[in-house]
Amino acid sequence: MPDRFKSRSSGEGRRNDSVATSCELKKSVVPKLLSSLAEVGSTEENKSGLSSVPGLARIITRRKPATKTSKKMFGKETVVKSKPAKTIVKAFPAAALKSDIWLEA
Repeated sequence: MPDRFKSRSSGEGRRNDSVATSCELKKSVVPKLLSSLAEVGSTEENKSGLSSVPGLARIITRRKPATKTSKKMFGKETVVKSKPAKTIVKAFPAAALKSDIWLEA
């Protein structure tokens, strides 16, 4: 495994501290700010199916329909287990973030 994957991600407290110092906010305000950002993103996602955090990522959801119990394969009717409908969520990182990650490697 490459060394860049071995380092642990920073914890919630460290992230809150770094955001508070860079934006000159109180440490107690940052978790509320991030939770409200998550709420706005989820409501936007539910409306249109896509949401973006500028400079970080774009999140897209897609609804995959349920599958039926039988399928026609090779000219024959075969019994296949049915599957329920599900929502697929994909996140695409911003170009700047991708270039930063790959330059460090």
